[in-house]
Amino acid sequence: MLILNADEVRQALPMAACVEAMKHAYTALSSGEAEVPLRSRLQVAVQEGTALFMPAFVSGAAEAALAVKVVTLFNRNPAQGLPLIHAGVLVMDAENGRLLALLEGGSLTAIRTGAGCGVATDVLARQDAKTLAIIGSGVQARTQLTAVCAVRAIETVWVYSPTPAHVEDFIQDMAGQASVPSDLRVAASAAEAVAEADIISAATTSAQPVFAHGDLKPGAHINGAGSYTREMQEIPGETVAAALVTVDSRSAAIAEAGDIHIPLEQGTLGDEDVYEIGDVIAGKAPGRSDETQFTFFKSVGVAVQDAVAAQLALTNAREMGLGREVDF
Repeated sequence: MLILNADEVRQALPMAACVEAMKHAYTALSSGEAEVPLRSRLQVAVQEGTALFMPAFVSGAAEAALAVKVVTLFNRNPAQGLPLIHAGVLVMDAENGRLLALLEGGSLTAIRTGAGCGVATDVLARQDAKTLAIIGSGVQARTQLTAVCAVRAIETVWVYSPTPAHVEDFIQDMAGQASVPSDLRVAASAAEAVAEADIISAATTSAQPVFAHGDLKPGAHINGAGSYTREMQEIPGETVAAALVTVDSRSAAIAEAGDIHIPLEQGTLGDEDVYEIGDVIAGKAPGRSDETQFTFFKSVGVAVQDAVAAQLALTNAREMGLGREVDF
């Protein structure tokens, strides 16, 4: 069995290649070429912990993928100097079930989530998009930036976070990296960040909208990658109602994402107005209709992404000589 740590996963999952892999993951999910059971949740109440188990099998491609991701969230960990979240992805041979690899799951999740929004940006954003706004400055904001810059020739990036020191660190770390431009600018407010942005990626844990709909430039594409419960609404409901709305998984987004669930409950969005990005890629659902249309993609994260990304990382790691083989 091959063991890959976080740094090795990052080396084995270059963003541009992961974006292409996520296109396959999304189309497989929407076309029925994937088996994705509901994730299992195990409560570890005595430690205020939760363990999540997310398996997926993807077929119908040159290389099938079979994997399960395990994520634990233990609320007492930060007080003990430990990460809140730990994760691992176990990869199996889709032909015979043999255990092939164990990958560090936090880095893989961050990359594949960014790449998923990169897919939506590639499919929906205007071709001439050159200005990006990033709302947030954490790990996911970094992969959002890398993913968008992998699919559009971004020239200027505005970054906003309520903590200015975090923004400064973000800009120092990311400016000029790979396809990221050197022109990264500190925004004094979310309004300033989005005012001229052709693309906006929100990667926060905010329960309230992080910008105002009236501040948006006509024709903007918006990625929502942060909020993750039915009560959290990172993107204004007015924006969602005005946009072409796409998601990774329709059933999961309606059930889990406040950005979708709340407008549906309020009646400003209809069930029939929510499309899976896999169907847009396949031409089974509408894409951008004109240069002034708002487009919105909500990412909730689906296990097919983990399986396909892990398979890609495993293939690349073998070619690059990464990781450690252990007898199992």
